[in-house]
Amino acid sequence: HVQLVESGGGLVHPGGSLRLSCVATGRALFTNTMAWFRQAPGKEREFLAGVPRLDGSPYYADSVQGRFTISKDDDKNTAYLQMNNLIPEDTAEYRCAASPKWWAREVDDFGSWGQGTQVTVSS
Repeated sequence: HVQLVESGGGLVHPGGSLRLSCVATGRALFTNTMAWFRQAPGKEREFLAGVPRLDGSPYYADSVQGRFTISKDDDKNTAYLQMNNLIPEDTAEYRCAASPKWWAREVDDFGSWGQGTQVTVSS
């Protein structure tokens, strides 16, 4: 497995932006896909975006397509989630995850998880 540490959450007004970071340490094999999920109170964990290692194209859930952008810096072993035009419904705990599978998007595909960072969108 890999160890994942997120940062960058916080309180933001509606329409604002945040960028989350996720630093991975461990074997690269287990980061064939890096992804971001979120979970709001009383709701299931929701896939948001994923990016394969080795120049793969990112892919998104419909709910965030066009507002969120996932990227990665392989030299820094870091994945990012740029979130724009945030709305109150985006309030949740955000967690990054790593999978040895390519193009993973199901929770069960991911064996490594970060501790989570809270994002609150409120006026």
